[in-house]
Amino acid sequence: MISTKQLLYALAVEKTLHFKKAAENCHISQSALSTALNELEKQLGVQIFERDNKKVLVTPQGADVLQRARSIMVQVNELQAIAENQQQPLSYPITVGVIPTIAPFLLPEVFPLLSTQYPHARLNIVEEQSHVLVDMVRRGEIDTAILAMPFPCDGLLTLEFWQEDFYWVALKGDKYTDQQEISSNELAQSHLMLLKEGHCLKDHALTACKLPAQTANHGFGATSLNTLIQMVKGRIGTTLIPQMALKQLTQQNQSLSAIHLQEPGPHRRIVFVIRPNYTRMNSIDALMALCKKALEGS
Repeated sequence: MISTKQLLYALAVEKTLHFKKAAENCHISQSALSTALNELEKQLGVQIFERDNKKVLVTPQGADVLQRARSIMVQVNELQAIAENQQQPLSYPITVGVIPTIAPFLLPEVFPLLSTQYPHARLNIVEEQSHVLVDMVRRGEIDTAILAMPFPCDGLLTLEFWQEDFYWVALKGDKYTDQQEISSNELAQSHLMLLKEGHCLKDHALTACKLPAQTANHGFGATSLNTLIQMVKGRIGTTLIPQMALKQLTQQNQSLSAIHLQEPGPHRRIVFVIRPNYTRMNSIDALMALCKKALEGS
């Protein structure tokens, strides 16, 4: 009989393409992992991996086996989750993906609430860009992801728990900083800097402002909002940040002004993304409630 452990070991080797690293990740010896995979290949009559002393490759037949193994493990995990679904929320380890423009501002507010209300919760966090997290949810590599909408999530469910607007950040005393709000036309004259391509916040900001992509960056592409704030402080330009980032990025910087973007909102919507047949909804509901409470109190 083929065992789920054999399938897990095969998927671990696929991920690392290295038997020793895969064995370490599975907390077993390399010889035990090799023996299990040799037995799996004999049972299937298929060579899954080509290996020598220098490299490991997945064979064409092996790729098909691994795809099916991945699907089987998703179903096994869901079967296990069904049995645990009646337990207290978050009593079973859960892996949550979070995008970089949410993680540093939401998580520090959520974790104190989590430790108080669910002291035995085991939360694993993966910080990645939206397209990576969506693929990981689809493949069953993570339980859920916290993303900003709009973003294509075909075949997945999105559960909205927060809406927010953008704020324009500039040095105090700069043009328009004496206003309560700033328009898109004024923004286009402000030497605007946004995150580099690949970050959905840039697309959301440009859409909210109805501005072309060439309006922003001026040859500079940042990978974090904190970097953009430092560039603003260095008099290189101005930027847009989401409401949840205001407290952390501007309140400790007395030299900065934050002005509300005067465009129809909400400028972005925050959601949990899950697979349609995901079974541990009590944990997702608990996390959504914690996140909403954290943002309302921040």
